[in-house]
Amino acid sequence: MKIQKYKILFVVGDILLILLSIFIAGSIVKVIRPNYFAQFNISPHLNIFFVFLIILLHIFIFQINNLYKINVILLNLFHAIAVVKAVLFSLTVTIFIAYFLKFTFIIDSRLFILFYFVALILTLMLLRIFLFKKIYLILTDNKLVNSKALIYGCGYAGKSVGAKILVEKIYPVDIVGYIDDKVPVGTEVFPHKKVICDLDNLETYLNNNGQIDEAIIAIDNITYERLVDIIQVLQFLGLRVRVTSELFSIVPLKMEIEKFGDIPVVNISPQVHGIFNLWLKRVFDIIGSFLGLIFLSPVFIVLAFLIKITSKGPVIFLQVRIGKNGKVFNFYKFRSMYLSNQEDDERKKMMIEFIENGKTQESNHSKIINNSRVTWIGKIIRRTSLDELPQLVNVLMGEMSLVGPRPCLPYEYENYDTWQKQRLNVLPGCTGVWQVWGRSSVSFKDSIVLDLYYVNNMSPWLDLLIMLKTIPVMLFGRGGK
Repeated sequence: MKIQKYKILFVVGDILLILLSIFIAGSIVKVIRPNYFAQFNISPHLNIFFVFLIILLHIFIFQINNLYKINVILLNLFHAIAVVKAVLFSLTVTIFIAYFLKFTFIIDSRLFILFYFVALILTLMLLRIFLFKKIYLILTDNKLVNSKALIYGCGYAGKSVGAKILVEKIYPVDIVGYIDDKVPVGTEVFPHKKVICDLDNLETYLNNNGQIDEAIIAIDNITYERLVDIIQVLQFLGLRVRVTSELFSIVPLKMEIEKFGDIPVVNISPQVHGIFNLWLKRVFDIIGSFLGLIFLSPVFIVLAFLIKITSKGPVIFLQVRIGKNGKVFNFYKFRSMYLSNQEDDERKKMMIEFIENGKTQESNHSKIINNSRVTWIGKIIRRTSLDELPQLVNVLMGEMSLVGPRPCLPYEYENYDTWQKQRLNVLPGCTGVWQVWGRSSVSFKDSIVLDLYYVNNMSPWLDLLIMLKTIPVMLFGRGGK
């Protein structure tokens, strides 16, 4: 994991501005109401805990509002809009947490909240957008926060990215050279920027020529299989990997990602240390699934009753699915269809066609699912994804995670290409990138690309963002069938 230096600059700056805003707001309230804070008897430890919680919360919300993406930082208007949205969101969540944790000195002081909001908005607008950006541009001009990068591919896509970085000189990237498997080593792509090696000899080059931070894959005329192979090699060599390719075009269409001008660049690198991330993810899964089963038990009871009285058969539908690394497990759902043993072969045939023909699930769904078999309660729970709730048991048992690629059926797995099977290098999830940003509106290959994006970018904040975005998807039944 290699964190980009410019992001450290802005994160540290944001922490200082949050602390400054808390200090300003507290100082003003003390002047207006000298004995205000004394009446609450707040211990120093509680103070430190609350401030730490506020900082952590703000940085997470700033992250999901794209305040650390370079294209937002460089455009003042978009930067200002993102700042206002992030602060409003942060303040709302802060008040909610203060109420939940009974921090009455926050809840009861409208003055503190008002002055903190004003102070944070003003400091972010004046210092982050103008001063921090100025410092960033100076550091970038002197290559003090720049990553040393190689570009894979010296065709049109590679030259476009290279020209954008070299000519505009505002992006935190210093191009060392190009990697290409077809163009001879030494071929000049730009003045002083040459093809330095092919992929097979990259490890030797890295061992002999010092530290390289990242590789940007910029190539279109390539297969999915080859692209995924290249990504794996570059990751194995310890490079941060970013991709700009038409094969990954679904990611910028569905998600807010970083851009170099008008060129979307998809980050395909771990955001948190792997072992820590997996440990934290498992802890969160256990707590989340346990609490979910407890608090949602009334919903379970109501749905079980409705399913039982409206059609014959078991309440829970048990199915064999493929989990992490191809492991088989029993998958639980609320039954949403009338029992039948006659349509499985036809459905398998249609699903295999869907996997192979590249159409969206939206255009094939009526063939894959026979709507006449879906019960009236089944239509509701399928559209709102309530039929998936029993999978909380799978999560508690460690067979699934709250967030991850969806588990597939055995015959589907058998028809996957090798590169597509990599979506199950992690535990499958109850919800994921495809369910939130794609669902039935993307092709099968695009859904795999979205899952691979998640596999390569797993982090606590991405998981939390996906879960937050899952709520409106469930409530409004977007893309559900």
